[in-house]
Amino acid sequence: MFSGAGGGGNDVQWCFSQVKGAIDDDVAEADIISTVEFNHSGELLATGDKGGRVVIFQQETENKSQPQCRSEYNVYSTFQSHEPEFDYLKSLEIEEKINKIRWLPQKNAAQFLLSTNDKTIKLWKISERDKRPEGYNLKEEDGRYRDAATITTLRVSHARLSTLNTQEHKTRYVTLDHKPIIRVNIVDIKPANMEELTEVITAAEFHPHQCNTFVYSSSKGTIRLCDMRASALCDKHSKLFEEPEDPSNRSFFSEIISSISDVKFSHNGRYMMTRDYLSVKIWDLNMENRPVETYQVHEYLRSKLCSLYENDCIFDKFECCWNGNDSVVMTGSYNNFFRMLDRTQRRDVTLEASRETCKPRQVLKPRRVCAGGKRKKDEISVDSLDFNKKILHTAWHPQENIIAVATTNNLYIFQEKVN
Repeated sequence: MFSGAGGGGNDVQWCFSQVKGAIDDDVAEADIISTVEFNHSGELLATGDKGGRVVIFQQETENKSQPQCRSEYNVYSTFQSHEPEFDYLKSLEIEEKINKIRWLPQKNAAQFLLSTNDKTIKLWKISERDKRPEGYNLKEEDGRYRDAATITTLRVSHARLSTLNTQEHKTRYVTLDHKPIIRVNIVDIKPANMEELTEVITAAEFHPHQCNTFVYSSSKGTIRLCDMRASALCDKHSKLFEEPEDPSNRSFFSEIISSISDVKFSHNGRYMMTRDYLSVKIWDLNMENRPVETYQVHEYLRSKLCSLYENDCIFDKFECCWNGNDSVVMTGSYNNFFRMLDRTQRRDVTLEASRETCKPRQVLKPRRVCAGGKRKKDEISVDSLDFNKKILHTAWHPQENIIAVATTNNLYIFQEKVN
């Protein structure tokens, strides 16, 4: 189907591995997944939800006798990251929804991740310690030594932990300490008079190799590249990436569907990928006037924009991600469909995350949508698409062909089929 994450021309067949979350039609708002992110090694996978919770899954150690189980992820830790609050200065309710999770590169035995809602960014430390009696835990209050075999609990002195979560085997515990983050504005496009506001920032990303360079996208479909060495406040951009609009496609919805919902640099730093409502575009950082590649994600919805506007689906924010070697990109769609776009072979495929595929190692079959005319046997009519089922958040393992796809309250994990 596609070349592998590590390169090569071998085709990849995707098969079901796991599904996390309750399989239930009645979904609580707080259980809806709002972000998905692998850490830099792919060993850990984190999700955040609208209830302010973060769930971390850990990849099991590969079993050579059962290579098909290599990608199984089990719950490692769960904690409440954010709580609902009220901003009294602005008379505004701040919901607990986790907007984004970002893992920091690992420097020691501990892992660090950032989680944010609309207001507060938190830095979390996740570390493991062996649970063993030591020091004064071996002594009674009168100084007599205790039998280590009889010790079932530890006495902790002068410890302040924001969260404590025990591992399944109860042999280790995980502590999470949050610390304040200092925020400095580096871009501010807010006009003096808010009535003159015509553009908002929709996404931002730092360059993977040049820490002084970042890009941010806007609701008008433009991407600006800035260099923080130029000034403390990046009022002026270094480059402006914008594609001229095709006059034949101009409509009432043009500005809405051109708004960029996600921007991601490629791992090598040469390209960046943007996602708007209908398409994915690949930009060369050395060419500003047009993208080098454009992929239509669900062009068949262009005729449905009026209905999508009425039900607010046109404002959905789809994310996108690269595979390990930047040869394939992935993004979501409606009806629990997600798209894989092969840049090398210029091929694409639509796959589905559904309960019908929840059989171990079941290979995913390509899905096709019929936009009009006579529908073939294996196609689904565009009028039959369920717009309440949508895949907004996806993630790709940085080193292997393992992907995570969020559908409402379920997290599907698919992997390359191993013969």
